[in-house]
Amino acid sequence: MVDLIWLVPLLPLVGGIVLIAFGSRIGEPRAGWLATLATATSFIVTVAAYFDLLGSPAEERSHVVTIFQWIPVGALQIDLAFLVDPLSVTMALFVTGIGSLIHLYAIGYMHGDAKFPKFFLYLNLFVFSMLMLVLGENLLVTFLGWEGVGACSYFLISFWHTRNSAAVAGKKAFVTNRIGDWGVMTAMFVAFSAVGSVSYKAINEAAHEGTISRTAISAIAILLFVGACGKSAQLPLYFWLPDAMEGPTPVSALIHAATMVTAGVFLMTRVGPVLAESYGWVPDTIAIVGAATALFAASIAVAQHDIKRVLAYSTVSQLGFMFLAIGSGAYVAAIFHMVTHAFFKALLFLGSGSVIHGMHHEQDMRKMGALRVAMPVTALTFIVGWLAIAGVPPFAGFWSKDEILLYVYADNRFLYAVGMVTALLTAYYMTRQVILVFFGEARWNDAAAEHGAHGEFRPHESPKVMLIPLVVLALLSVVGGAMQLPFSKKLHFLEHWLEPVVEEAERSIKGTWAYDNKYLLLLVAIVVAFTGIALSITVYARRRLQSLEPKILADAWRYDATIARLVGGPGAAMFRGVARFDARVVDGAVNGVGEVARGLGGQVRRSQSGFVRAYAVIVSLGAVVLLAWFVWRGWLA
Repeated sequence: MVDLIWLVPLLPLVGGIVLIAFGSRIGEPRAGWLATLATATSFIVTVAAYFDLLGSPAEERSHVVTIFQWIPVGALQIDLAFLVDPLSVTMALFVTGIGSLIHLYAIGYMHGDAKFPKFFLYLNLFVFSMLMLVLGENLLVTFLGWEGVGACSYFLISFWHTRNSAAVAGKKAFVTNRIGDWGVMTAMFVAFSAVGSVSYKAINEAAHEGTISRTAISAIAILLFVGACGKSAQLPLYFWLPDAMEGPTPVSALIHAATMVTAGVFLMTRVGPVLAESYGWVPDTIAIVGAATALFAASIAVAQHDIKRVLAYSTVSQLGFMFLAIGSGAYVAAIFHMVTHAFFKALLFLGSGSVIHGMHHEQDMRKMGALRVAMPVTALTFIVGWLAIAGVPPFAGFWSKDEILLYVYADNRFLYAVGMVTALLTAYYMTRQVILVFFGEARWNDAAAEHGAHGEFRPHESPKVMLIPLVVLALLSVVGGAMQLPFSKKLHFLEHWLEPVVEEAERSIKGTWAYDNKYLLLLVAIVVAFTGIALSITVYARRRLQSLEPKILADAWRYDATIARLVGGPGAAMFRGVARFDARVVDGAVNGVGEVARGLGGQVRRSQSGFVRAYAVIVSLGAVVLLAWFVWRGWLA
């Protein structure tokens, strides 16, 4: 099955092509079922490839499947090839698996939309691009998928483009990601210049064996991190992601949970040997940016009122945890948290979509409350996702977050403290969301009256096609932590699986105080999680304290507004200045050369009268000049 890995990205691509050609004829809901079938079949092929690799010895779990020679230009020899190893198969499993659940959910969520087939076309192309990204054997194939998910995310975020906010959000995501793309492109140039190849294997081996300078290694690492910051929404390039909530909820789940935003974490793990051999300030920078992003986004989430924006800032914060793990040398922990986060964050986003669907497109949590009665399945599954992200044992998020904090404690205790504060805030704002949406007093009719609705407003449960993915994801959020339990090395299934990929870069903390006292740190993490939950219950359920929602946090520390002012003010003036310089100086110089050439040509044209006597005079004058020249040369001699 490894040799058939090309089927994994091909199947969603074929689904997209069929929808391009016949989507309007296929119509609703068959277009949705076709797209779902394409992604689900891709998942089945990926599962078969997983078991194929699992049956091989660890040292034989890496295969390159070459489709064709792509760019044969001198020393630049690049194949369109796929790298099938534990990391790429892990990524492909949850991209196709969770992607299939999101496709299924979207059949119900997008019911009645005039552009139903086009939506599933974009979903299929997005999954295809993401699979190209994670399966690429070299940076260029990855970059092909990298740009593909960027383009598809623009189409999906701005899907309801008749709303100005959606159109603006799509453009913001597209432009912001171009900054990160510059980093990836430049890293490719540096890698080819230093190594002579853009293959991951060649780059990692050159870094590990020391055949290229440490400066070049560090340059490649930090440039790729710039790309990762754009795609995975880290400071200072995070601000596109909360606005991406303007897209339909299945888009939010697909982009923010399992796929696009995790691309940066995947890329950093793929070049782990490069990070390990770079200057020490490179991983330190990654860890600091990750910790700062995690705390910054968590502080904003505590004051948001839109049910999806809370989850969006939560995603930014959780991605910060993953980069904190990367910077601390905990690659297995980063991937572990990436997988569990895909489970519970997809669940939470789809659960929020179910709430929005049941509340007739209302997204303000202040207009909800007591929905557990009207929407019992949605409420139960959402609560499972809440417990997982809050770090409550034995749910999946507890185990993965605790493993990250364990490595961080061994590396940098200050960053560990930042991580613990972030974990407390996570438990706090997620408990707040659950209370405002599913508990307390029902505020539905007040919300309906504001919109001029007549009669009693009743929320309703979502259809089964939307509830089935919620139940599956809830089960995964409960048992997902079993892939990497801390009690024994025999229970480190994910670590053993990823070992051939990360063994050269993974940091060992064996023998450190953190490792020897990991159960104590485990207990501290539990206490912190329950403290955050208890504090939120005190504030929002029992009303013993005034709600702690400062306006500056609701305004996201005014970071986005400041960026908008800079781009719209000095930035726009600078861009206009550059445009004037280009028009007057650059284009002026080019046009000036053309004018001079045209003027000289005009003068020469006048001498071409067509009269023989004029040409005879010119020839005579030329002969006289030549004769004078030779006489002059002879006199000098």
